[in-house]
Amino acid sequence: MDGRQDPSHPLFAAIYDPALAVVERTLLRPHRGYLVEDLHGTVLDIGAGTGAMFSYFNAVAHGGVSFHAIEPDPYMRRQAIEKADELGLEIDLRSAGAESLPYEDNSFDVVIASMVFCTIPDIEAALSEVARVLRPGGEFRFFEHVLDDGWRARVQSLIAPLWKRVAGGCHLTRQTASVFAADRSFDVVEVDRMNLGVTPIRPFVRGRLRKRA
Repeated sequence: MDGRQDPSHPLFAAIYDPALAVVERTLLRPHRGYLVEDLHGTVLDIGAGTGAMFSYFNAVAHGGVSFHAIEPDPYMRRQAIEKADELGLEIDLRSAGAESLPYEDNSFDVVIASMVFCTIPDIEAALSEVARVLRPGGEFRFFEHVLDDGWRARVQSLIAPLWKRVAGGCHLTRQTASVFAADRSFDVVEVDRMNLGVTPIRPFVRGRLRKRA
């Protein structure tokens, strides 16, 4: 036992969807769509939040795909369950953290992370778990915000402690793509850095890794 408690951010969960509504319909739409291109097999959504990916899953759902998700925050998870019910989406949503996934080895064909690794306390442990539950040849697809350059990076570093407290544990200064690309469990299929967003939430990286045999 490591004594770590599950996150619980009722206020952040309550304002998350209204605060991002316009951004979701415009800026984020093509990037969330990228994550569900040609989905197949058994799919895991790491950190479902309020269910932002669920409508995209529902749009590509067919008999050959089964959906699973984890979300440790009970307030976020409750909204995600409601969203899945509204959509009629069949998804197995569990209460769990990314550092200890409640699944057997080699369980999934695709694992998706969308704006979640900024909130995971131990990203190396989480990535190790992603590798464990992916089948050989399976894909890890991601869309994450990372540390910027120059003056923007200085702003991010300055406000990072306060931001983490008010934004559900979000870290502004992570270099997530570098961690992903360096992991020996994966081959890099593609990684793109995009200067979209507004400081302090910019830039973003998106890409795909393939688990080595």
